[in-house]
Amino acid sequence: MHTVWTDSHGQQQKQVAPLSLVVSSFAPVSDVRLTLTPDLKPDPEGESTFLVLADLSCGEKPLGATALAQVYSQLGDTHADCDAAKLKDFFNATQRIVKNSLALAYHDRSDGGVVATLAEMAITGGRGIVARLADGDALQELFNEQPGAVLQVAESNVKKVLRLYHAAGIEAEVIGAVTRSSRSFEVFVGQRKCIETDITTLRRAWSETTYRMQALRDNPATAKEEYDNALDAEDPGLNFKVTYDLDLGTGSDDADTGAEPRQMLLFEAPRKAKPAMCILREQGVNGHIEMAAAFALAGFSCRDVHMSDLIAGRVNLDDFQGLVACGGFSYGDVLGAGSGWARSILFNDNLKEMFKRFFERPDTFSLGVCNGCQMLSQLKELIPGAEWWPKFVRNISEQFEARYSCIEIEPSPSIFFKGMEGSRLPIAVAHGEGRVWTTGWTPGICAAHFVDGRGNATTRYPWNPNGSLGGQTAFTTADGRATIMMPHPERGFRACQLSYNPGVFTGEPGPWLRMFQNAYRFATGQA
Repeated sequence: MHTVWTDSHGQQQKQVAPLSLVVSSFAPVSDVRLTLTPDLKPDPEGESTFLVLADLSCGEKPLGATALAQVYSQLGDTHADCDAAKLKDFFNATQRIVKNSLALAYHDRSDGGVVATLAEMAITGGRGIVARLADGDALQELFNEQPGAVLQVAESNVKKVLRLYHAAGIEAEVIGAVTRSSRSFEVFVGQRKCIETDITTLRRAWSETTYRMQALRDNPATAKEEYDNALDAEDPGLNFKVTYDLDLGTGSDDADTGAEPRQMLLFEAPRKAKPAMCILREQGVNGHIEMAAAFALAGFSCRDVHMSDLIAGRVNLDDFQGLVACGGFSYGDVLGAGSGWARSILFNDNLKEMFKRFFERPDTFSLGVCNGCQMLSQLKELIPGAEWWPKFVRNISEQFEARYSCIEIEPSPSIFFKGMEGSRLPIAVAHGEGRVWTTGWTPGICAAHFVDGRGNATTRYPWNPNGSLGGQTAFTTADGRATIMMPHPERGFRACQLSYNPGVFTGEPGPWLRMFQNAYRFATGQA
């Protein structure tokens, strides 16, 4: 490759640029349940946890092309490098560690150096650390981006982890410990204390660049709210509370005998009745696969139904007991908050009568999620007891919000949330128009609300990603047969779907499986 330009004397010049090779790869994941995340975890009962550095540098610690070099507008001469065979050995040893559940957290050091790695692990876990690196040049020790990783390991497993790495020819050593109660962040290089701060100060500095960009792009008020959250040193962060059995075992032959709930078997076909479930979607909807999986696992016979099937008469809602309007982007959301989807029903006499007939049948139930929530809210004239349902408008942040949030289940008539009242549960949100537009709080109709880290209903961003009054985010009818909600429960009916799980959901069932099982119990007369 070469670059040609004309200099100030009109002479053509040519410069040869070095060739670059960018290598990408992929690998199968045999068990997503064994995934390690970077956030520092709470200590196992009665044990301390330590930080193990697996180092592939072979003693070389160049600073060329590092984040540190970029800060000082430099490029450097020598960049990070690694022997491919050693990388393979490291990967295989790490897989054995993961498979045997010997580590609690994992983070690579090749983007910013070990100090950035430790900072990210401490910030995301909200836990302090004390680390001591090898004696040497402080900048090289802290900021070299040679391949390697830091693992959080329980005291009883430290020797096993070190043994596995050493047997593979990988240098590994304990470089620090996670503090039980302190939020301090201390890093030594040899005997020199190079960094002494706390998690609150670190998080504030870490998020400033994001805040300044976000304040220009989004609503500056919500950007400031999120940035100022880092000042709250006592904020516990996302935390969850479960008040019910995660798995009702509705697919079992003894599901209604009062027997103890059994452990869920992955996608086991129930041996009882399989009520017909309409998985309804429109052009642009993309959440129907997960939704069908959730209802199928709970015991339903699911059918993928597109609006064109109803319009053409190929499918009739009279044949179903349950209906769910799924999330996504109907008509690309260009018509606003599910409006186009709703009007395709309201402006078609045959469809309008079909939906009205379905909603009025006393044995049916319906659910609307995200875009489907917006759509069903605009069909409230057809749904008995839904006259107080709100409409949904643009998020107060003025942006599409894709986040991992926490909501609390309120006492309500909803058949979906029976027995789940008082639980604070993790849930995925993905919407641009999720802010509730209503005249006020509607007791008994609001079924769930967003909460902050202390469990309080909130409008504060980003705990509440859309700015709804009181955090309201789910609504039901007077008889509880129809429920709409903005977040996505179908993205958390299995524990392995959760992007953050601080050890609360340890088996197969996720926090939202119970919701779909409640629907099954209603449909089969067990509720």
